[in-house]
Amino acid sequence: MKIAVIIKQTPDTETVVKINDAGNDIVGTGVKYVMSPYCEFAVEEALRTKEKLGGEVVVVSLGPDRVLETIRTALAMGCDRAIHLKDPAYEGGDGQATAKALAAALKTVSPDIVFAGKQAIDGDQSQVAVRVAELAGLAQATIVTALEIAADGKTAKATRRSEGGGEVVELKLPALISCEKGLNEPRYASLPGIMKAKKKEVKELKPAELGLEGQVGAAGAKAKRVKLLPLAERKAGRRIEAETPEAAAAELVRLLREEAKVL
Repeated sequence: MKIAVIIKQTPDTETVVKINDAGNDIVGTGVKYVMSPYCEFAVEEALRTKEKLGGEVVVVSLGPDRVLETIRTALAMGCDRAIHLKDPAYEGGDGQATAKALAAALKTVSPDIVFAGKQAIDGDQSQVAVRVAELAGLAQATIVTALEIAADGKTAKATRRSEGGGEVVELKLPALISCEKGLNEPRYASLPGIMKAKKKEVKELKPAELGLEGQVGAAGAKAKRVKLLPLAERKAGRRIEAETPEAAAAELVRLLREEAKVL
């Protein structure tokens, strides 16, 4: 079975980021980058699918040189080979431009199933995976928390999280599955896996090789980030002083009604 997994490198959630002078991006210096956590679920599910049905797992990722570290992490976990979309022309793209590049790369793989995180933890837009599926002509199930693939590799049943409950959908493969927390527990890369990852193939593809010159990155973007805003500073708490618990409760109710206006 040919299995593909799309991954993205994002700043670590524990990293304190700073907005650049232009106000439209973060300062990359000193930032620790990791595989987006939802992508970890995608990698794990791809590996479990290979272990169950056989085949190979191909990692696909877009970004500058530093992304190679995250690609190697996926290879160390057990993926077989990788495609790295690396070129300055890919930079500055929005969800559509990025999806177009990833979809074109996937067509060189002809996967039976594609896994991706439900969203990246930096942009949180949940746009790329669904757009890749549309551009690549794949059936799709989003926010998946459980997955069953038929032994013949032709169909799948996915349980997806929805507002107030869940939903079970059946898909004909090939299809794209975007993975939610709870689908699995991602494995750690073993020392032998880390050593093997250094020798596994990572193929770089440029826009021209995909027939996408002038269609990706900033040139292909339909949306542009104009400004980043820091979180508003949290106001200090307020302490209620009263002679009795009853008086304190009465004052709290008054404040909630007259100032906070939540009652």
